Amino acid sequence: MQQFPKTSRRSILLVGASRGLGHAMAAEFLKKGWSVLGTVRGSARTELHDLADDHPGRVEIESLDICAPDQLAALREKVSGRQFDILFVNAGTANRDPSQTIGEVSTDEFVHIMLTNALGPMRVIESLEGNVSATGLIGAMSSGQGSIANNVSGQRELYRGSKAALNMFMRSFAAREAGTGRALAVMAPGWIRTALGGADAPLSIEDSIPKLVDVLLAKQERPGLEYLDYLGRTVPW
Repeated sequence: MQQFPKTSRRSILLVGASRGLGHAMAAEFLKKGWSVLGTVRGSARTELHDLADDHPGRVEIESLDICAPDQLAALREKVSGRQFDILFVNAGTANRDPSQTIGEVSTDEFVHIMLTNALGPMRVIESLEGNVSATGLIGAMSSGQGSIANNVSGQRELYRGSKAALNMFMRSFAAREAGTGRALAVMAPGWIRTALGGADAPLSIEDSIPKLVDVLLAKQERPGLEYLDYLGRTVPW
């Protein structure tokens, strides 16, 4: 890992920053003067590497598969002793056939989606929470489809369930963190045109992510857990 000199610049540890929403978040934080340590899966060049080239000394890149505990342990060792203003886990995925009912999903796919969308992010958060300043923010990318109260149409059942599980695990984490001054957030970015969201989604990345980052920055001033959308509106659990 390339070491950069210490500065007073605010910093985010952004997990899952190689492309899509994570890459857009990294770009937005850079626009706002922050430094970014972003993670990517594997060793191939990504869009985050292009950002690093465009912002010398302000972007660090580490490899992390959130489903691989050994890689998480290695990242934890590399950032030992460092403090970040925000830790945000963006990594996530969907099953190959989102139209399947939960009873139709294979066991292997169920385990993979739950590991990637719920268990993996929480392992990252619990492993790296000590690297977040006492008044910092810890967040994860959820989805409006993780809302139990708002589920009146069904569909995308495994994905919905994995995000609802992530929300519940964050509620448990928040209960354990109740005595701290940290802000906690699970974010619903809206239905966005990405590889995950598909071509029919109504929002572009540019419609959502700059506003989502502004919501996170405002949330830093409010300790405790909130479930928010990209416009800062509360999403019902």
